[in-house]
Amino acid sequence: MPAVLAVFAHPDDIEFRAAGTLLLLREAGWDVHYWNICSGNLGSTVMKARQTALVRRRESQTAAARLGAVWYPPFANDLELFYTDANLRRVCAVVRRIQPSIVLTHPPIDYMEDHTICCRLAVTGTFARGVPNYRSNPSGRPTREPLAVYHSAPHGLKGPLGEPYIPGCYVDIGAVHAKKRDSLSCHRSQKEWLDASQGMDSYLVALDEDARVLGRASGKFHLSESWTRHLHLGFGGVDQDPLREVLGPRCAGNRIGRAVKTLK
Repeated sequence: MPAVLAVFAHPDDIEFRAAGTLLLLREAGWDVHYWNICSGNLGSTVMKARQTALVRRRESQTAAARLGAVWYPPFANDLELFYTDANLRRVCAVVRRIQPSIVLTHPPIDYMEDHTICCRLAVTGTFARGVPNYRSNPSGRPTREPLAVYHSAPHGLKGPLGEPYIPGCYVDIGAVHAKKRDSLSCHRSQKEWLDASQGMDSYLVALDEDARVLGRASGKFHLSESWTRHLHLGFGGVDQDPLREVLGPRCAGNRIGRAVKTLK
């Protein structure tokens, strides 16, 4: 059975950016794997870091269960995630164990460093999966099965300097948006944090608005997530695009390279 691995930084990042696509792949018979590699311990203004990490761990486990996904534990605290040899070996080990056909992660550059470093670890850890002389931790057998890496929309649907965001494709999540929203609602601790730290007013309202903005940008769908495929070299064939192959008409390319327009 084919598998998809979502590798994102913090609890709730998967729900914001990838849950709709994961639900559609699960409906298509895929195994879904859910991995936040940061603990989320700094995501509160009212709880201590240790308590916050425990609360967010439970929230992410509940959300993963609602998505029908296998949950994997974090290995770093917030703002303590770095591009290191040890962390690369951890990521490579999970990729070798799952042998996914799709890896979903953050964009290569995002508004905060945890997202950017998570992306770098996901891409290089995936690339290393087939290198015979690279030892993962724990050790695992190298695999050269082809896969595709896709990058999500950036936070705020803009680059970190406010530059326009131009996705490679849009996924129609209209049929699963309610389930996506339900999975994000598991992260109840984040309403207070996001209201206070980022002025998002309501994280669920922000989720809905992003989906509508991306839907309008697609020119085809009402509610959407968006993705950009990583260059195929070292991962799979030049024409390999499993999201479009599996999702068919639910996945539409951004043929004219149109930037997403937001009011944010």
